Amino acid sequence: MERRALFPARARTTADRLKLSPGIISGDHVFVTGMTGSCADGTMPEVLEDQFRQAFDKIVAVLREAGLEFDSVVEMTTYHIGLREHFGRFCAIRSEYVSDPYPAWTAVEVAGLRREGAVVEIRVVAALGQS
Repeated sequence: MERRALFPARARTTADRLKLSPGIISGDHVFVTGMTGSCADGTMPEVLEDQFRQAFDKIVAVLREAGLEFDSVVEMTTYHIGLREHFGRFCAIRSEYVSDPYPAWTAVEVAGLRREGAVVEIRVVAALGQS
């Protein structure tokens, strides 16, 4: 089975350092690494809605490397610090990206994330040929 890594602009250096692919095509699916809402300069927005939007935009950038849009996402897992405190705000931003038929979704409360200051990490699986 062919596998191909996906690297949006400016993602290669960090990906090489961490030895990961931001996304990878395997079979009929694209698997996107968990994304936090950090900015291109590595800083973390203090406004949670900015973090959420930035994380989704990073996912979109990976999907576009495969010729897809967000509507190709079939499964989403989100990891949250303080899930109940920001769930409504997160859902409002999420609704800007998802469309019917909505992807399967699991939201998980966690004690911590790798990126300091991050309150959410989002990973998705997308189906090729779905956009």
